[in-house]
Amino acid sequence: MKKIFNKGLLTALLAALTLTAIVPQQTQAEESLNIMAEAAILVDADSGKILYEKNAETPLGVASMTKMMTEYLLFEAIEEGRVTWDQEYQVTDYAYQISQDMRLSNVPFREDGVYTVKEMYEAMAIFSANAATIGIAETIAGTESEFVRLMNEKAEEMGLGETTFVNSTGLSNSSLMGMHPEETEETGENIMPARSVAKLTKILLDDYPEVLDTTKIPVMNFREGTVDETRMENWNSMLPGLIYEYEGVDGLKTGSTDFAGYSFAGTAKRDDTRFITVVMGAVDNEGEGSYKARFEATRALFDFGFGQFTTEEIIPAGYQFEGQETLAVEKGVEEEVAIAVKEPVSMMIRTADKDLYQPELQLDNAVVQDGMLEAAVEKELVVGTLQLTTADGTDYGYLSGSGTKVEVATTESVERANWASLAMRDAGGYLSSLWDDAGSFVKGLF
Repeated sequence: MKKIFNKGLLTALLAALTLTAIVPQQTQAEESLNIMAEAAILVDADSGKILYEKNAETPLGVASMTKMMTEYLLFEAIEEGRVTWDQEYQVTDYAYQISQDMRLSNVPFREDGVYTVKEMYEAMAIFSANAATIGIAETIAGTESEFVRLMNEKAEEMGLGETTFVNSTGLSNSSLMGMHPEETEETGENIMPARSVAKLTKILLDDYPEVLDTTKIPVMNFREGTVDETRMENWNSMLPGLIYEYEGVDGLKTGSTDFAGYSFAGTAKRDDTRFITVVMGAVDNEGEGSYKARFEATRALFDFGFGQFTTEEIIPAGYQFEGQETLAVEKGVEEEVAIAVKEPVSMMIRTADKDLYQPELQLDNAVVQDGMLEAAVEKELVVGTLQLTTADGTDYGYLSGSGTKVEVATTESVERANWASLAMRDAGGYLSSLWDDAGSFVKGLF
């Protein structure tokens, strides 16, 4: 019995070790993160590769992270010449009344006040000022209702799935004193999944990186030197000099409402590496939503990104697929042509996970028919793409598309054979088939 027990124990231990060996190290690291939030995501800002996600496709309240869409539409309007930074805005009754509600994040507007677009933008980007955001929406579109239509239209254009905007600020419509945009519900809320928030963040950074010039400002005074001067401390407390500062953080947008809880879309850069994080509905160890919790969760994600990931070359240029090094060529002076990957493939990964990625060849059926090409074949003719997959299926993919497809092309040209060569080849094939038929006939006699 003792020997049997030891054998069984050994078998169990070996099985456990085998299971440990095949569990991706990335998954183990993710489990140790223990992100205390309803949803979260970590993304390589350059490629859009998702490095970690939790519940990232579930639509949730987005709160003032909404203002990133308002920022995008403002930059777009300025780029197109429809709005200028020094353009003046005459305060409407709607914006004035919202600005007087000190329960909300605001800089106070005067009832008869006139403010520049730049002033309102700075108040929105740094202090999440809601009336200033409404002022920007009205400047661009005439009314917030029309601006909301533009927001939803742009969200669809960007491919922000499961996204609904009902106002420009991210406030609950119930906080808008009955003046919420037309065709929206009085209790309406802005809704986005963490993945869509991350995608919006990346698009904003890609198209208008100058947004960081403002979002990185820790403190600014609104209307400095006037009786209306208001100190605006950035709600992003991870900026340098603020209470939860983190090296490299320079944006982007916090958000909190009773409906959404505490959220934050952050970005940080060190050397040539920039990450995007989104945390939604962050909670503390007691399960309570808190201002601090969203920054602690974001810190954990940044630590994971900067501590675990580097950009590695996965596939070198000139790589050939084992067993698929060539393609047959019909009517060519050569009967086959070599194919290889044109460019190297580099990707943000954990170094230990490099061997998990496997290259697959996807031929273009419009070019390669029945597994062959027809001569003449040009050098560097694109015949397909390389697709990277993981052996264990743990790769999260990218915010948009596959992100790893690169071209596979011929490495040399193959000229078309002349008519005489083709005739000889056809004759040779005909004689060969006759010989094979004759051999089969003779074998049948015996």
